[in-house]
Order: sequence, then structure tokens, then C-alpha cells
Amino acid sequence: MKTENGPDEIAIQVSGLVKRFGEQTAVDHVDLAVPTGSVFGLLGPNGAGKTTIVRMLSTLLRPDGGHALVAGLDVMAHPQAVRRVIGLTGQFAAVDETLSGYENIYMIGRLLDMPAKDAKRRAEELLLTFGLAEDARKPAKQYSGGMRRRLDLAASLVGRPRVLFLDEPTTGLDPARRNDLWDIVRELSQSGTTVLLTTQYMEEAEALAQDIAVMDRGRFIARGTAEELKVRIAGRTIRLRPMAAADLPVLREVLLDVLGSADESAPGTLAGPVSDDAKVAALLAALAAKDIAIADISTVTASLDEVFLTLTESKNAGQKPGAPARTAPETASAAASVAEPEKEVAR
Repeated sequence: MKTENGPDEIAIQVSGLVKRFGEQTAVDHVDLAVPTGSVFGLLGPNGAGKTTIVRMLSTLLRPDGGHALVAGLDVMAHPQAVRRVIGLTGQFAAVDETLSGYENIYMIGRLLDMPAKDAKRRAEELLLTFGLAEDARKPAKQYSGGMRRRLDLAASLVGRPRVLFLDEPTTGLDPARRNDLWDIVRELSQSGTTVLLTTQYMEEAEALAQDIAVMDRGRFIARGTAEELKVRIAGRTIRLRPMAAADLPVLREVLLDVLGSADESAPGTLAGPVSDDAKVAALLAALAAKDIAIADISTVTASLDEVFLTLTESKNAGQKPGAPARTAPETASAAASVAEPEKEVAR
């Protein structure tokens, strides 16, 4: 059994991963390599295949094709070994509501074969970290939705996992608690834990992930850092306001000639797309040649939200008539055919 990462320190290695539900393909030949200690962000609309990937990598769904290693372990050949080195927080809190917060965490520790003393210490530590210490002895059914979510997150960290899967982890958290979780994810990454994060919050991916993939209809349609995606997909815009309003018509002609576009972004201000610094230099040279005095100039990079919308809307616009809008639903019912051993909760 392979138990170590390769020399390139890859914590998650995926090649040609496929999952089908009936005639629909939820994950379509996905390749992925996530370095140890990094945070990988997976973005996509509902039904894109994000949760299906997480469920396969955490051994809760068996792939229909391809190969996947997590922490150097084959997810299909050695699922039990994989479960001992990972943590998982799904889209919905999976806690025993009849037990107290403390009992939930302590139970996970004991199930991981921790000595009672160590399980007790770890439970107290995590409850304090997640702001649940004062309510530790209350039944989880008395917790608010946000508190149950934090308890679920704490449970995924009991075993100090080498790889942590977070499937939309901040759903239901208020802004303060969301920021607290972001700090915890950063600390985990700095200590060597690898995190695969799915989210629909663009700012979350931008704040946490060193590498981001945008997924739609089972495939990765773009990948890179947040800045790379912004520039490559949605680009930059340059905005110019001339000193004299009378120069607007000439400015428009220059923008159309050099950039191919001239939009009025505000009264008295024109804008156009700039793909690189060479375009900016060419534009400034053309303005100087026309002797146009500029009162205000700025470049604006697209937001990650704009990147997301540009990618997913363009994909949907090219969809064949009659084709399903999304891949198979990522619900428990869609995975009902999975064998019993693969339904175990990974903690």
C-alpha cells in the first residue's frame, strides 16, 4: 500500500475521474493535482459536479472511471486507510442532536481510537476554538443552525487530518464566524494540512485558495489563481475622462481604433478593454499624438464574480437545445445506489 506523497509533494492526485448517475455524467474525466499544504478552491453553480468530486475523494462514492490518490492512498483500493487521514464537512451539518456538543466531539475522538484523556482534551480544545465552549454540555438539538455548522466543522478536525474536504463550509455562518473559519483554514494550511474547498462565495475562494478551478457540467472550464482568472477570462478595463468635454468624440475614436471598444462608463468618461500592458502603452501614445489632455485615468480588474458569470453563462449559451441544463443532482438520492461500505462518514 502506498502511504506517502510523491517527491513533488502532491496531496491529491486525480486522473480521468468519472462519475455517472444513470445516463447523466456528473463528473467527466477530471484531472487534478493539489500540492501538500495548499488550499484548492472549487467553484461552480449548483449541479456542476463539485460535491460529487468531494464524495468520491472522501470514499463516499465509488468512481466509475479514472484514478485518485489522497495523501498517497488509492481511494478505491484502500478506502479505510484514506478515511483515517482525511476530514470532511459536507453541505449539511452531520451531528447527533441527542448528544451534547462535547459528546459529539468526544465520540469522534474515541471512534478514531484516541485514548479517553486525549479525546477529552481534543474536544475541549476544538469547542473553545469554534466558540462553543459555553454551550458544550447542551444537546445539539438546542443549537442554532450556525452553531450546529460550527460543531460539524470541529468534528472534521478531531483527527488532525492531513487532507481536509470542506464542501461549502460557511453556509449558515454569520460574517464574523465566517471570518473565524477563514482564519482556521489559513492556520491549517500553514501547518501543512491540504484543504479542498468548494464554495459559491467568490470572495471566499479569493481569500483562501492559492489555486482555483471553475467547474460546470462535470468539467473544469478554467483554472488558475484568482488574479490570473480575472485577467485571462474577464480582462481589465481602462477608464478615461478628458479634461475638456469637447475631446470626448476624439477620445472615442482613439479607443475604438486602439481597443476596438468605447463605452460610456460614467458621464464624461469612456472605457475600453485592455488585454495587456502593451495595449495601455499604445493607447497612451495615440492620445498623446491627438493631443488629448486626460483629467482622470484608471484601470479596473474584473471581480471573481464577473469571471464566474462570464464562464458559466457562455457555457450555457452554447448548450444544445433540449440538453439538460445541469448534470445529475448532487443529492443523497442520486447516490442511493452506492454500496453500504462507502456510505460511512469520513471524519
